[in-house]
Amino acid sequence: MTTDITTPLLPYRITICGLDELAGHAQGGFTHVVSILDPERADPEDFTAYLPHRRVLWRFDDTLQPGPGMTVPCERDVRKILKLGEELLAEKADQLLIHCHAGVSRSTATAVILMAQNNPGREPEIFQELSRVRPRSWPNSLMVGIADDLLGRGGALVRELRGHHARVAANHPDLATLIRLHGRAHEVPEA
Repeated sequence: MTTDITTPLLPYRITICGLDELAGHAQGGFTHVVSILDPERADPEDFTAYLPHRRVLWRFDDTLQPGPGMTVPCERDVRKILKLGEELLAEKADQLLIHCHAGVSRSTATAVILMAQNNPGREPEIFQELSRVRPRSWPNSLMVGIADDLLGRGGALVRELRGHHARVAANHPDLATLIRLHGRAHEVPEA
């Protein structure tokens, strides 16, 4: 299959942010919003200042393994992302805001999944675009791995994710340190 790399990955614009950035995007004109929050986190009040938009809210923790009181992202969650991707295309979405707690892991994994959905063979380009949109990003590897399986990518998304993690670790060593401290050291490549 030949892919035309001049074709945009998505026909709508994606913005990724964390909770502390939501107020700054209130006048962004977003037609659609994805909120990914920890299960016990209160819903942000910032959206009262936003123009009318369609918003979905998903609740799961930014974790890779089960633990006490943790809601691990699972296949059902990734299938919801893929279903939303189909709906965004059908609705001719214009601008999508994706946020999680820090705008680093769950939200960026969601963006990767949406970009990958209809773009087989463009995995390197997906992570280049992610780096452009959100340079300080560390997509949740569990979510990306599930998407790789569901989309039949044979490990291509996971391989590119590892390269992305290596580049981000080199450019943002403070983020790599935080990832290590939060029980995800196996995602951080050795220097």
